[in-house]
Amino acid sequence: MAQTKINDLQAFVAVAREQSFTKAAVKLGVTSSALSHTVRGLEERLGVRLLSRTTRNVSTTEAGDRLMRSIAPLFEQIAAEVEALNDLRDKPRGTIRITCTDDSIELCVRAKLKKFSEQYPDIVLELFVDYGFTNVVEERFDAGIRLGEAISKDMIAVRIGRDWRLSLVASPAYFEQNPVPETPYDLMKHNCINIRHRPSGTIYAWEFERDGKPFTVKGEGPLVFNSIIHVLNAALDGIGIGYVPEELVAPYLADGRLKEVLPEWCPTFQGYHLYYPNRRQASPAFAALVEALRYTP
Repeated sequence: MAQTKINDLQAFVAVAREQSFTKAAVKLGVTSSALSHTVRGLEERLGVRLLSRTTRNVSTTEAGDRLMRSIAPLFEQIAAEVEALNDLRDKPRGTIRITCTDDSIELCVRAKLKKFSEQYPDIVLELFVDYGFTNVVEERFDAGIRLGEAISKDMIAVRIGRDWRLSLVASPAYFEQNPVPETPYDLMKHNCINIRHRPSGTIYAWEFERDGKPFTVKGEGPLVFNSIIHVLNAALDGIGIGYVPEELVAPYLADGRLKEVLPEWCPTFQGYHLYYPNRRQASPAFAALVEALRYTP
């Protein structure tokens, strides 16, 4: 295939991904009119329409969607192979985009960032905090961080943290004004500081276990966050009871600013894992990050 035709296909892929000629043109460093002309020429040579255009939107047709699904992975593989040539350099380089939560950063990543950035100054880590269970393939992230039990079976998963449990905590001042719960069901009488992982999702139901049997309790309260750090801060401020990873609350339990209740009811969860699609060959930069984050007991 001629080089010009390869460029035409790359132009089509860029527009299909961005769903915009303007945004794709900026990424490719060309004008919107030139990009539109290139794609129209490709459609004419192929004899089918690849894109549906309106004044506001650009979307793939059935033929365009089929072509996109068949050739986009090939261009990604080519890009990965070119990036893998960094093996020939003294130090890996590149940008690695990861979707994660703020508590996974605190528990598994933060302590390793300084050493990693010093060892690999040419690698840029972009950590995108998101509790919405983002699809790393669709959103073009290199990897994500989740609890082991939440990762799809078609992903490669590398453990980066130990197993842990959530802790029910509140400030001593809160318990001076409210009775200490004796079972998780008593939480329905308390101010529970809740978390909603994504805007359209439901509020997380607190998970418990007794005699090997799991169950959930949905308490109500004056605050709902999408970040566990703010749940912790609200508990410290005496607003109510939060359900927070034990490692995050440990310093506050030690100095008396928080009090834990019902620890015997709180189950253990699989630790955090770095997960990513099954690629034939990862870049040297990504391989370096995996080894830096890998959990060793």
